Amino acid sequence: MDDFAGLLKQRGLRNTAQRRTVLGAVREHPHTTAAEIAALVEAEAGGLSRQGLYNVLEDLVSVGLLRTLEPAGSPARFELDHHDNHHHLVCRGCGRIEDVPCAAGSAPCLHPVTAPGFTIDEAEVTWWGLCADCARRAS
Repeated sequence: MDDFAGLLKQRGLRNTAQRRTVLGAVREHPHTTAAEIAALVEAEAGGLSRQGLYNVLEDLVSVGLLRTLEPAGSPARFELDHHDNHHHLVCRGCGRIEDVPCAAGSAPCLHPVTAPGFTIDEAEVTWWGLCADCARRAS
């Protein structure tokens, strides 16, 4: 987790055990909810309260170390923000989320038919369907 110390400093955040532990949990378990992160870091984060966890998540998102995903019907999920250009596949059966690289290159990689008065700098696409396991169970 030493690599996180430099990133935190670079982004102007104090290097704390709680922040490093949360970043490590999200690195190991991408697309994780706050409740799942709480369970993952409980033993390591030195008594991090639920509110403390939300504060850490907010700080890490605000400086671009974490990215928030909010699939419809699901709680917010977190992943490391690599500042790459990717989208997501979501399984309607089990809720599994997979990253999908953008085929068109750099952000925003997709352009709307019209964008009255907007300068578009990012596009977020979520494809919904069934993963192979859920599709097999459904047939």
